[in-house]
Amino acid sequence: MRLVTQVSEVHEFIDECRVQKSTVGLVPTMGFLHEGHTSLMQRAGKENDKTIATIFVNPLQFAAGEDLSSYPQNLEKDISECEAIGIDLLFTPSSEEMYSQPILTSVQIDQLMNSLEGASRPTHFSGVATVVAKLFNIVGPCNAYFGEKDWQQLQVISTMARDLSFRVKVLGCPTVRQSDGLALSSRNAYLSLEERKAATALSRSLQIASENVQAGETSAVVIKSQIVDEITDEALVTLDYVEIVEGSSLITIDQISKGARILIAAKVGKARLIDNVDPYFGIK
Repeated sequence: MRLVTQVSEVHEFIDECRVQKSTVGLVPTMGFLHEGHTSLMQRAGKENDKTIATIFVNPLQFAAGEDLSSYPQNLEKDISECEAIGIDLLFTPSSEEMYSQPILTSVQIDQLMNSLEGASRPTHFSGVATVVAKLFNIVGPCNAYFGEKDWQQLQVISTMARDLSFRVKVLGCPTVRQSDGLALSSRNAYLSLEERKAATALSRSLQIASENVQAGETSAVVIKSQIVDEITDEALVTLDYVEIVEGSSLITIDQISKGARILIAAKVGKARLIDNVDPYFGIK
Protein backbone atom coordinates (compact mmCIF):
# COMPACT_ATOMS: atom_id res chain seq x y z
CA MET A 1 0.00 0.00 0.00
CA ARG A 2 1.21 3.48 -0.84
CA LEU A 3 0.66 6.08 1.85
CA VAL A 4 0.66 9.60 0.39
CA THR A 5 -0.14 13.09 1.59
CA GLN A 6 0.22 15.17 -1.59
CA VAL A 7 -2.26 15.65 -4.44
CA SER A 8 0.61 15.28 -6.91
CA GLU A 9 1.29 11.79 -5.53
CA VAL A 10 -2.31 10.77 -6.15
CA HIS A 11 -2.01 12.09 -9.71
CA GLU A 12 1.10 9.97 -10.25
CA PHE A 13 -0.77 6.86 -9.08
CA ILE A 14 -3.77 7.68 -11.27
CA ASP A 15 -1.52 8.19 -14.30
CA GLU A 16 -0.14 4.67 -13.72
CA CYS A 17 -3.68 3.30 -13.50
CA ARG A 18 -4.61 4.94 -16.80
CA VAL A 19 -1.56 3.45 -18.54
CA GLN A 20 -2.49 0.03 -17.17
CA LYS A 21 -6.18 0.64 -18.04
CA SER A 22 -7.05 -0.20 -14.44
CA THR A 23 -10.46 0.63 -13.01
CA VAL A 24 -10.36 2.68 -9.81
CA GLY A 25 -12.55 2.50 -6.71
CA LEU A 26 -12.61 5.47 -4.33
CA VAL A 27 -13.66 5.38 -0.66
CA PRO A 28 -13.57 8.82 1.03
CA THR A 29 -13.58 8.74 4.86
CA MET A 30 -12.80 10.91 7.86
CA GLY A 31 -10.92 8.06 9.50
CA PHE A 32 -11.47 6.32 12.84
CA LEU A 33 -12.45 3.40 10.67
CA HIS A 34 -15.11 0.87 11.66
CA GLU A 35 -16.73 -2.07 9.90
CA GLY A 36 -18.95 0.27 7.90
CA HIS A 37 -15.93 1.90 6.30
CA THR A 38 -14.11 -1.38 5.76
CA SER A 39 -17.19 -2.90 4.07
CA LEU A 40 -17.04 -0.06 1.53
CA MET A 41 -13.34 -0.71 0.95
CA GLN A 42 -13.87 -4.44 0.55
CA ARG A 43 -16.61 -3.87 -2.01
CA ALA A 44 -14.45 -1.37 -3.88
CA GLY A 45 -11.62 -3.90 -3.92
CA LYS A 46 -13.86 -6.61 -5.37
CA GLU A 47 -15.31 -4.38 -8.07
CA ASN A 48 -12.18 -2.51 -9.23
CA ASP A 49 -8.58 -3.18 -10.23
CA LYS A 50 -7.21 -0.52 -7.87
CA THR A 51 -8.67 0.98 -4.69
CA ILE A 52 -8.00 4.41 -3.21
CA ALA A 53 -9.09 5.31 0.33
CA THR A 54 -8.85 8.80 1.76
CA ILE A 55 -8.72 9.93 5.38
CA PHE A 56 -9.37 13.63 5.91
CA VAL A 57 -11.28 15.30 8.74
CA ASN A 58 -12.80 18.04 6.65
CA PRO A 59 -13.03 21.35 8.55
CA LEU A 60 -15.56 22.81 6.11
CA GLN A 61 -18.32 20.47 7.26
CA PHE A 62 -18.04 21.43 10.94
CA ALA A 63 -19.76 24.57 12.20
CA ALA A 64 -18.53 26.62 15.14
CA GLY A 65 -19.14 24.68 18.36
CA GLU A 66 -19.24 21.27 16.66
CA ASP A 67 -16.76 18.51 17.41
CA LEU A 68 -13.97 19.22 14.90
CA SER A 69 -11.27 19.50 17.56
CA SER A 70 -12.42 16.37 19.40
CA TYR A 71 -13.48 14.23 16.43
CA PRO A 72 -12.12 10.72 17.16
CA GLN A 73 -8.94 9.83 15.27
CA ASN A 74 -6.50 6.93 15.25
CA LEU A 75 -4.44 7.21 12.09
CA GLU A 76 -1.97 4.47 12.98
CA LYS A 77 -4.78 1.94 13.44
CA ASP A 78 -6.53 3.16 10.29
CA ILE A 79 -3.37 2.68 8.23
CA SER A 80 -3.01 -0.89 9.52
CA GLU A 81 -6.63 -1.68 8.65
CA CYS A 82 -6.26 -0.28 5.14
CA GLU A 83 -3.13 -2.37 4.61
CA ALA A 84 -4.91 -5.50 5.85
CA ILE A 85 -7.85 -4.92 3.49
CA GLY A 86 -5.54 -4.44 0.52
CA ILE A 87 -6.02 -0.75 -0.25
CA ASP A 88 -3.61 0.25 -3.03
CA LEU A 89 -3.32 3.96 -2.18
CA LEU A 90 -4.20 5.74 1.07
CA PHE A 91 -4.38 9.53 0.76
CA THR A 92 -4.12 11.43 4.08
CA PRO A 93 -3.76 15.11 3.18
CA SER A 94 -3.41 18.06 5.52
CA SER A 95 -5.92 20.91 5.48
CA GLU A 96 -3.24 23.07 3.86
CA GLU A 97 -2.85 20.55 1.05
CA MET A 98 -6.59 20.39 0.41
CA TYR A 99 -7.50 24.05 0.73
CA SER A 100 -5.83 27.27 -0.27
CA GLN A 101 -6.39 30.24 2.02
CA PRO A 102 -8.79 31.93 2.06
CA ILE A 103 -11.28 29.36 0.78
CA LEU A 104 -13.35 31.20 -1.82
CA THR A 105 -15.14 28.35 -3.60
CA SER A 106 -17.93 26.12 -2.33
CA VAL A 107 -20.53 23.76 -3.81
CA GLN A 108 -24.27 24.13 -3.20
CA ILE A 109 -27.11 21.75 -4.07
CA ASP A 110 -29.97 23.93 -2.97
CA GLN A 111 -33.05 21.74 -2.58
CA LEU A 112 -31.21 18.82 -1.01
CA MET A 113 -29.17 20.84 1.48
CA ASN A 114 -31.84 22.88 3.23
CA SER A 115 -33.83 20.26 5.14
CA LEU A 116 -33.10 17.49 7.67
CA GLU A 117 -29.38 17.66 8.52
CA GLY A 118 -29.14 20.87 6.54
CA ALA A 119 -31.69 22.57 8.80
CA SER A 120 -29.78 21.50 11.92
CA ARG A 121 -26.31 22.08 10.45
CA PRO A 122 -26.65 24.80 7.77
CA THR A 123 -23.04 24.76 6.51
CA HIS A 124 -22.50 21.01 6.73
CA PHE A 125 -23.46 19.80 3.26
CA SER A 126 -21.73 22.61 1.43
CA GLY A 127 -18.56 21.46 3.20
CA VAL A 128 -19.24 17.82 2.29
CA ALA A 129 -19.99 18.60 -1.35
CA THR A 130 -16.94 20.85 -1.69
CA VAL A 131 -14.45 18.31 -0.35
CA VAL A 132 -15.99 15.43 -2.32
CA ALA A 133 -15.92 17.53 -5.49
CA LYS A 134 -12.21 18.12 -4.88
CA LEU A 135 -11.59 14.40 -4.37
CA PHE A 136 -13.52 13.56 -7.55
CA ASN A 137 -11.38 16.05 -9.45
CA ILE A 138 -8.15 14.76 -7.90
CA VAL A 139 -8.91 11.10 -8.69
CA GLY A 140 -10.84 11.50 -11.93
CA PRO A 141 -13.01 8.75 -13.48
CA CYS A 142 -13.77 6.14 -10.84
CA ASN A 143 -16.42 4.28 -8.87
CA ALA A 144 -17.01 6.03 -5.53
CA TYR A 145 -18.52 4.24 -2.53
CA PHE A 146 -20.60 5.83 0.23
CA GLY A 147 -22.68 4.35 3.04
CA GLU A 148 -26.46 4.61 3.08
CA LYS A 149 -26.41 5.53 6.78
CA ASP A 150 -25.76 9.11 5.67
CA TRP A 151 -28.72 8.97 3.28
CA GLN A 152 -29.03 12.70 2.70
CA GLN A 153 -25.28 12.96 2.07
CA LEU A 154 -25.56 10.16 -0.50
CA GLN A 155 -28.31 12.04 -2.36
CA VAL A 156 -26.31 15.29 -2.23
CA ILE A 157 -23.20 13.63 -3.65
CA SER A 158 -25.10 11.63 -6.29
CA THR A 159 -26.89 14.77 -7.48
CA MET A 160 -23.67 16.80 -7.51
CA ALA A 161 -21.89 14.15 -9.58
CA ARG A 162 -24.75 14.11 -12.08
CA ASP A 163 -25.29 17.87 -12.29
CA LEU A 164 -21.59 18.73 -12.62
CA SER A 165 -20.89 15.87 -15.06
CA PHE A 166 -18.20 14.20 -12.99
CA ARG A 167 -17.00 11.01 -14.61
CA VAL A 168 -17.73 9.22 -11.36
CA LYS A 169 -20.27 6.51 -10.60
CA VAL A 170 -21.58 7.05 -7.06
CA LEU A 171 -22.56 3.79 -5.38
CA GLY A 172 -24.54 3.54 -2.15
CA CYS A 173 -23.81 0.63 0.17
CA PRO A 174 -26.08 -0.77 2.92
CA THR A 175 -25.72 0.48 6.49
CA VAL A 176 -23.59 -1.80 8.66
CA ARG A 177 -25.05 -2.40 12.11
CA GLN A 178 -24.09 -4.01 15.37
CA SER A 179 -26.00 -7.08 16.49
CA ASP A 180 -28.54 -4.98 18.42
CA GLY A 181 -29.30 -2.81 15.38
CA LEU A 182 -27.25 0.30 16.21
CA ALA A 183 -25.79 1.79 13.04
CA LEU A 184 -22.00 1.94 13.12
CA SER A 185 -20.65 5.47 13.46
CA SER A 186 -17.36 6.99 14.52
CA ARG A 187 -19.36 9.11 16.96
CA ASN A 188 -20.50 5.99 18.83
CA ALA A 189 -17.13 6.30 20.58
CA TYR A 190 -18.59 9.20 22.55
CA LEU A 191 -21.25 7.00 24.18
CA SER A 192 -21.08 5.67 27.71
CA LEU A 193 -22.31 2.12 28.29
CA GLU A 194 -25.71 3.40 29.41
CA GLU A 195 -25.94 5.80 26.47
CA ARG A 196 -24.85 3.07 24.08
CA LYS A 197 -27.80 0.94 25.23
CA ALA A 198 -30.19 3.88 24.96
CA ALA A 199 -29.01 4.68 21.40
CA THR A 200 -30.64 1.49 20.11
CA ALA A 201 -33.94 3.39 20.38
CA LEU A 202 -33.17 4.89 16.96
CA SER A 203 -32.95 1.63 15.04
CA ARG A 204 -35.67 0.04 17.16
CA SER A 205 -38.13 2.83 16.36
CA LEU A 206 -37.31 2.59 12.65
CA GLN A 207 -37.87 -1.16 12.69
CA ILE A 208 -41.23 -0.82 14.45
CA ALA A 209 -42.22 1.81 11.87
CA SER A 210 -41.15 -0.47 9.03
CA GLU A 211 -43.16 -3.38 10.39
CA ASN A 212 -46.24 -1.16 10.63
CA VAL A 213 -45.79 0.11 7.05
CA GLN A 214 -45.39 -3.46 5.82
CA ALA A 215 -48.58 -4.35 7.70
CA GLY A 216 -50.45 -1.72 5.69
CA GLU A 217 -50.12 1.65 7.46
CA THR A 218 -49.28 4.35 4.90
CA SER A 219 -50.02 7.57 6.81
CA ALA A 220 -46.76 9.46 7.40
CA VAL A 221 -48.36 11.30 10.34
CA VAL A 222 -49.24 8.02 12.08
CA ILE A 223 -45.82 6.46 11.49
CA LYS A 224 -43.96 9.58 12.64
CA SER A 225 -46.07 9.67 15.80
CA GLN A 226 -45.17 6.06 16.57
CA ILE A 227 -41.46 6.83 16.18
CA VAL A 228 -41.70 9.91 18.39
CA ASP A 229 -43.47 7.89 21.09
CA GLU A 230 -40.77 5.20 21.00
CA ILE A 231 -37.94 7.74 21.23
CA THR A 232 -39.66 9.77 23.95
CA ASP A 233 -39.80 6.67 26.14
CA GLU A 234 -35.98 6.63 26.22
CA ALA A 235 -34.89 9.34 28.68
CA LEU A 236 -31.29 9.54 27.47
CA VAL A 237 -32.26 10.23 23.85
CA THR A 238 -33.30 13.69 22.67
CA LEU A 239 -34.99 13.65 19.28
CA ASP A 240 -33.87 16.26 16.77
CA TYR A 241 -36.10 15.27 13.87
CA VAL A 242 -37.92 12.41 12.22
CA GLU A 243 -39.08 12.87 8.63
CA ILE A 244 -40.57 10.67 5.95
CA VAL A 245 -39.49 11.67 2.46
CA GLU A 246 -39.31 10.54 -1.13
CA GLY A 247 -35.93 8.86 -1.18
CA SER A 248 -34.05 10.69 -3.93
CA SER A 249 -35.61 14.18 -3.83
CA LEU A 250 -35.92 14.25 0.00
CA ILE A 251 -39.32 15.95 -0.39
CA THR A 252 -41.60 15.32 2.60
CA ILE A 253 -44.55 13.05 1.81
CA ASP A 254 -47.93 12.49 3.45
CA GLN A 255 -48.56 8.98 2.15
CA ILE A 256 -45.86 6.30 2.28
CA SER A 257 -45.20 4.32 -0.87
CA LYS A 258 -42.34 2.47 -2.55
CA GLY A 259 -39.22 4.64 -2.69
CA ALA A 260 -39.92 6.36 0.63
CA ARG A 261 -37.26 6.82 3.29
CA ILE A 262 -37.64 7.45 7.01
CA LEU A 263 -34.82 9.56 8.47
CA ILE A 264 -34.08 10.28 12.11
CA ALA A 265 -31.56 12.27 14.12
CA ALA A 266 -31.14 12.43 17.87
CA LYS A 267 -28.72 13.49 20.57
CA VAL A 268 -27.47 10.80 22.95
CA GLY A 269 -25.07 12.23 25.50
CA LYS A 270 -22.37 14.13 23.56
CA ALA A 271 -23.10 12.21 20.36
CA ARG A 272 -25.46 13.34 17.64
CA LEU A 273 -26.57 10.20 15.79
CA ILE A 274 -28.46 9.69 12.54
CA ASP A 275 -30.15 6.67 11.00
CA ASN A 276 -32.63 5.88 8.25
CA VAL A 277 -34.55 3.02 6.70
CA ASP A 278 -36.47 2.01 3.62
CA PRO A 279 -39.73 1.07 5.41
CA TYR A 280 -40.48 -1.66 2.89
CA PHE A 281 -37.13 -3.28 3.59
CA GLY A 282 -36.66 -2.63 7.31
CA ILE A 283 -33.59 -2.95 9.55
CA LYS A 284 -31.54 -5.95 8.49
